Amino acid sequence: MSDQIHVLLDETALTAAGQGNVVVSRLIHRADTEAGWYVYAPTCALVEADRARPGIAEHFAALPGITILDLDLPAALAVAREATWAAAHTRHAAEPTPERPDGAFIATATPGRWAGQPVRVLDINP
Repeated sequence: MSDQIHVLLDETALTAAGQGNVVVSRLIHRADTEAGWYVYAPTCALVEADRARPGIAEHFAALPGITILDLDLPAALAVAREATWAAAHTRHAAEPTPERPDGAFIATATPGRWAGQPVRVLDINP
C-alpha cells in the first residue's frame, strides 16, 4: 500500500462541495496543504456537477488543490461502454495507474450507487 491518499470527487461530491459540504472542503484543503494527499475531479463528473449547479466547474478548475482529469482515449473508451458518462469516467479514474498504484477512493454523497462495483468509496454525508 502506498502512503499517498488519492480521492476522486464524483458529481454528487462536487455539487455537495458547492453547497458547503465540510468533508469535501477538508479533502480539498488537505490536498492543497499536505504532502501525499491528492484530490481529482474527472472531467465528465465536472460537467454533470456544473449542469446541476452552474459555475461549479470554473470554481473547481481554479482551486490549487484539485487536479482535473482529462477525458483521454482510455477514459473515452470506458465511458463509451456505459450509460452515464460521469460515473463511468469516475470509476475508470479510480482504477490503479502508475500515478495511483492503489487506485483512488471515490468521494460521493450517494454511496449506494457504487455498491457491487470494484471501487473504494468515501461517504461524504454527515
